Amino acid sequence: MIDQLKAGREEAYAYLVDRYHHKLYVYANNLINDDLMAEDIVQNVFINLWKRRKKLKIRISLERLLYKSVYNEFIDQYRKKTTILRVEKQYYEHFNALLNEYDEDALEKAVKLVYATVQELPVKCKEIFLLSKSEGLTNAEIAKHLGISIKTVEGQISSAYRHIKATIGDKINVMLFLLFDMIKGKENSTIHRR
Repeated sequence: MIDQLKAGREEAYAYLVDRYHHKLYVYANNLINDDLMAEDIVQNVFINLWKRRKKLKIRISLERLLYKSVYNEFIDQYRKKTTILRVEKQYYEHFNALLNEYDEDALEKAVKLVYATVQELPVKCKEIFLLSKSEGLTNAEIAKHLGISIKTVEGQISSAYRHIKATIGDKINVMLFLLFDMIKGKENSTIHRR
């Protein structure tokens, strides 16, 4: 089976998916207690198995390797989620501080100022910045999408931050968070109305 997998035999891969998918899903769901995340974990394990099939060095049984891979993927997902929660907590603390500092009109004016400042960026710089902050693309995804280097993407985002920070000051991250959160909220409400 391993030799067939290494040789790129899709039937071997399909056999493994058919045989182990449900068992691995149940195991993942017991770890994370979330149907969709469990499905994502198992899918990632099988995708990575196929991508790395030529380099497979199995010192344990294939079944144990799959279970170990699910566990490792669960740990990776848990770490990412913990990091995101920590970052979100910081933003919400800053957000609450802003709400206490500004009244509603002042906050709306500040967000409009951020928006206007983003609109003033050079065309390419603005496009890259919006792909990053509004669309949530990684630097590598932006580079691939636009056919430019990652260094160029990083440089343009840094340039945008400098320009915006010169106008807004130290509260730049919270203000950007507010701006793009409001934009997404408007987009979502437009989608739901359709």
